[in-house]
Amino acid sequence: MATVYWPFDPFQATMRSTAFPAHVQANGSNYPFRALAFDASTDEAAFFTFPATRYGSGNVTVDVWWYADTASSGAVVWGAQIAAITGDSDSQDVETDSLATAATVTDTHLGTTGQRLHKTAITVSSLDSLSADDWVTLRFYRDADAGGDTMTGDALLAGIIVSYSDA
Repeated sequence: MATVYWPFDPFQATMRSTAFPAHVQANGSNYPFRALAFDASTDEAAFFTFPATRYGSGNVTVDVWWYADTASSGAVVWGAQIAAITGDSDSQDVETDSLATAATVTDTHLGTTGQRLHKTAITVSSLDSLSADDWVTLRFYRDADAGGDTMTGDALLAGIIVSYSDA
């Protein structure tokens, strides 16, 4: 039994025409750093696609690497949901397929440093009948209007890693 990993750079995301996070790049003092800036007052989403190569069973984990643009306190609520389509089998239109129920996680800023890197994980258990080699779309978002999202300013997504078991 092994774990399959799909790392995603924020610039690999696709966006709808409204309610999307901005691509940002900080030049930094020693190297540039790219991210997606999710607003504190508007729910914004980004989409990532991948084939569920060697998916075996169980939940999907989305590891989230993020930092605050300006805040040094508060909490952010991240959410993830998937849509899975089996090629040559499902009759679902890929442009109208619906997403399964979302899973969320609340992560609290660890304080003192505004642009401190944080890591949290979302366990996605509503899998839309996911099976091996399905084409998967992941909707990743900040649930800015959730009661637990108290962090002011943008939350910047540095990257995500999607993982699942091959057994």
